[in-house]
Amino acid sequence: MRKAVYSALLLLILTTGLAAQENPASKADVDVDPDVVYGHKDGMALTFDVFQPRKNRNGAAVILMVSGGWVSRYTPPEQVLSSNGTGGTPRFQELLSNGFTVITLRHGSSPKYLIPEIVADVRRGVRFIRHHAKRWAVDPNRLGVYGGSAGGHLSLMIGLASDNGNPAAGDFMKESDRVQAVVAYFPPVDLRQLVRGLNPPPTGTVLDRFPALNFEKEKAADFSPIVFVTPDDPPTLLIHGDKDPLVNISNSQIIFEALKKNNVKTDFITMTGASHGFGGEDARRAMAATVSWFEQMLVKKK
Repeated sequence: MRKAVYSALLLLILTTGLAAQENPASKADVDVDPDVVYGHKDGMALTFDVFQPRKNRNGAAVILMVSGGWVSRYTPPEQVLSSNGTGGTPRFQELLSNGFTVITLRHGSSPKYLIPEIVADVRRGVRFIRHHAKRWAVDPNRLGVYGGSAGGHLSLMIGLASDNGNPAAGDFMKESDRVQAVVAYFPPVDLRQLVRGLNPPPTGTVLDRFPALNFEKEKAADFSPIVFVTPDDPPTLLIHGDKDPLVNISNSQIIFEALKKNNVKTDFITMTGASHGFGGEDARRAMAATVSWFEQMLVKKK
């Protein structure tokens, strides 16, 4: 019973992603390259938006995993840059203000696409970004990735389970999907206890509302970040509230310990008293830590 309640709560929060926050970015201060197509599937385009500060760019890019419950919702760039961003758009003004290019990467969404296909999408997106980095005056060897909840899971998959690409590919798929820094907010790190196989539960149940996990159980380890921790992983920051009733803080704790054991540069910030989604002062503290981490890992010292 306890396991069922935990799973239900976890699945509910994975649909939220990062909490909506105020984003005071001004259109006058930011260049936008919208709806960049990095692939197609079932006749539909896979896209991302590129936001760049017009002044003092530092040459590094941070890729935001737009994912809540492995659902990737579209928000028009003008809303992202408005004073009251909607659609779950997280605030990344501080990243822009500190010279970072921010790329909001979308993927094929559940329920049509499941986690194996979604992970393949974001891998493809990172390869495309690296291959075309000069288009945005970005250093392909200074890429970071971050996200919350399902987006945190995808960020860790990119950070910890990356590869060098397919050298036989004739296009951008030959590129590596490796990144140089990761920040993950309240991420689920082990899907082996969550993937439910190909037999969906009865219609109308809580689990029925979350189809992304409905793939073969034997593949669950392939999409569990905790399985992929190795000494060559990029620097990884974890941020989690100790009152999170939905994605238990133990998720970040176990992967933090695994990273330390493998001598990976890592840090873990416990948000005392914080639940899930981070609002107010918790959100400001988390973003300040995110900016600081990416500055330390991605910005060249003069």
